[in-house]
Amino acid sequence: MADNILVTGGAGFIGSHLVRHLLDEGAWNVTVVDNFCDFYSPAVKRENISDFVPNPRFRLCETDIRNVEGLETAFRGTEYSAIVHLAARAGVRPSLEEPREYAETNVTGTVNLLEMARKYSVPKFVFGSSSSVYGSRSTVPFKETDDISAPISPYAATKAAGEALCSAYAHLYPIRIVALRFFTVYGACQRPDLAIHKFAGLIEDGLPIPVFGDGTTRRDYTYVDDIIQGVRASIDYEDSDFEVFNLGESDTVELSRLISLLEKSLGKKAVIDRQPMQPGDVPLTCADITKAEQMLGYDPKTKIEDGIPKFVEWFRKNLRSSAR
Repeated sequence: MADNILVTGGAGFIGSHLVRHLLDEGAWNVTVVDNFCDFYSPAVKRENISDFVPNPRFRLCETDIRNVEGLETAFRGTEYSAIVHLAARAGVRPSLEEPREYAETNVTGTVNLLEMARKYSVPKFVFGSSSSVYGSRSTVPFKETDDISAPISPYAATKAAGEALCSAYAHLYPIRIVALRFFTVYGACQRPDLAIHKFAGLIEDGLPIPVFGDGTTRRDYTYVDDIIQGVRASIDYEDSDFEVFNLGESDTVELSRLISLLEKSLGKKAVIDRQPMQPGDVPLTCADITKAEQMLGYDPKTKIEDGIPKFVEWFRKNLRSSAR
């Protein structure tokens, strides 16, 4: 008999990849909770899950994680083995404009899911956190033991708060919780507001791409298939009540090099629109993945030189979401 698992944000970028992976395994009944918010086109998210809808092991509960009664409909009558909580108000820069929205969704919404796990005796909970919790620092790579008490954006602060709540619930209740700090995820179905997708659309159309700073900022770009391998291992994790893991490639790529890789894959030159650095942005991210390798068997395989051509192949095969 298949186990039941609930994935919040399951129609989104990372969530839909995870749902596909779980359904392909054949051992899971998957319930997705998603509100199809208009942060980017809801039609894109509906397309992400369109292949799953006919599957008898897939169920969609269209509700907001801030809506407790709506969440109850997803939990009543179903005994879940695990919750993977990926739903969030995403993005560093937009959080500067709508901090209350981010707090209500990312903090209150997370409390609501933890309360559901407690009320309905769900034994495992995986929380999608972010490398943004590390703030602005020059010492790399970032380790899970580093101090995260100085986030520099409301988004980062909400993710750090979510981790703290998870730690408290794991201490108080019989829920094994894993928090995963994702490092700049990219790949097929990537959100259209994120740099790689946005830049690809602009370069393709011959329009300027906004480059904040001098192009020397560096990111640990992580291919979505590698992220899914880490998330899947976290569902099976059994060794302690609460753990935090970095999921990245443990490599940093300068923004100017990322643009060069996109130019090469697209066969077009980028028009650069230089702009000042933005508040809330960090100059550097790099994951120390030693802990995830040792405790989860995490094994990222996709280097940026291989991942960008894979993304561009998907990009050109699919209708481009409005990223321009």
